[in-house]
Amino acid sequence: MNPKIKDQIALIGCPLDMGASLRGGRLGPEAVRLAGLEDRLKKIGYHVTDHGDVEVHNGYGHQRAQDNLNHLAMVKEANEHLYEKVDQVLDEGALPLVLGGDHSIAMGTIKASLNHYPDLGVLWFDAHGDINTDQTSPSGNIHGMPVAALMGYGASQLVDLGQRDHLLKKENLVYIGSRDLDQGERKIIRDLGIKVFTMHEVDALGAQEVIREALDYLTARTDHIHVSFDMDVLDPQVAPGTGTKVPGGMAYREGRLCLECVAQTGRLVSCEFVEINPILDHENKTAQTAVSLAGSLLGEWLI
Repeated sequence: MNPKIKDQIALIGCPLDMGASLRGGRLGPEAVRLAGLEDRLKKIGYHVTDHGDVEVHNGYGHQRAQDNLNHLAMVKEANEHLYEKVDQVLDEGALPLVLGGDHSIAMGTIKASLNHYPDLGVLWFDAHGDINTDQTSPSGNIHGMPVAALMGYGASQLVDLGQRDHLLKKENLVYIGSRDLDQGERKIIRDLGIKVFTMHEVDALGAQEVIREALDYLTARTDHIHVSFDMDVLDPQVAPGTGTKVPGGMAYREGRLCLECVAQTGRLVSCEFVEINPILDHENKTAQTAVSLAGSLLGEWLI
């Protein structure tokens, strides 16, 4: 175990899937637990407390909202509960490891971390940008909007979660593994000058160089790092159990290497693994991969 990382891990499930169009992500937290996450972390040397799942009210089916914020009330309520729980465990000195659930839950996790670390740096591993607003989203699905909301853009109902004045700084965000960006997202990313390593860079430079440059960039700006890991950053052959699969993703070894390098910095303060959908999975492969990657992020392979 890396001695710089907190020795207390707080597992928190947020079984929300109403931010997405497909149902099944609500089963993700339990699938990861069944894949042996707690035992894996204890073997590394951590004291692990499973706080169970935050209160979530999921619906069924999918309905397009007139305001282009699908299932807003359910998504907002779940994130408020998650914010409160993550804020609590950070107060207690633990490192929150949040299990999703769709990627809209990053609003609750990261807003709570920003409350404690206003200079928080975020590594966003994802095939997608998740930086749409209600004005740019082609689908209205809120799991495609958390980054914009965290930076203060988009619907006030999402932006105002937690402490309104604690927003993610554009220079403290790095994307890794992007390969499916909407037109509106491309414009926002270009206009704000956000650091992005697409799969083109991962292929051309190699994962080791990409994560080195990403961490050099972030650690020059902050001592505190949050990792938001969407399982669809991986190739669908590696992680089939996710709802928005995009071919040409990262290999397992590339993902593991990146997370090991984050662990070596000793600056990790919070993290989440999201978009795990057991209904679409093969023999719980994606949940098992998430467990292995969580171990890498928390120093399992470091001597």
